[in-house]
Amino acid sequence: MRLNEIVFTDAKPVEGYGPGFFRIGGEVVQGPVIAGPGGTMTWGGLEDTAPLLALLGKVDVIFVGTGADVAHLPVDLRSTLEDAGIGVEAMASPAACRTYNVLLSEGRRIALAMLPV
Repeated sequence: MRLNEIVFTDAKPVEGYGPGFFRIGGEVVQGPVIAGPGGTMTWGGLEDTAPLLALLGKVDVIFVGTGADVAHLPVDLRSTLEDAGIGVEAMASPAACRTYNVLLSEGRRIALAMLPV
């Protein structure tokens, strides 16, 4: 078996989460957050599309964590991102964190926008 060290470049992995917070790259962030190329930033939630659209050309897919349970994304959010050429996948925040970390370790062009559990 061959083991490789994971290099995350400028995007940081999600190390943990709990009620109202996420720990990303050693930093605790309260409330909704976006993680991806360029680092981590707070997010205004599902109505706040501007920081997601700013990822155009930097990512192929944004995983949206919808909190403790999976939920449908608002139609406006999904269509705005897809019309801009960004793929979007909604899932519960714990699953989104795991998926993001795996694909980030593979060097994929992804971002994560998530609501706390």
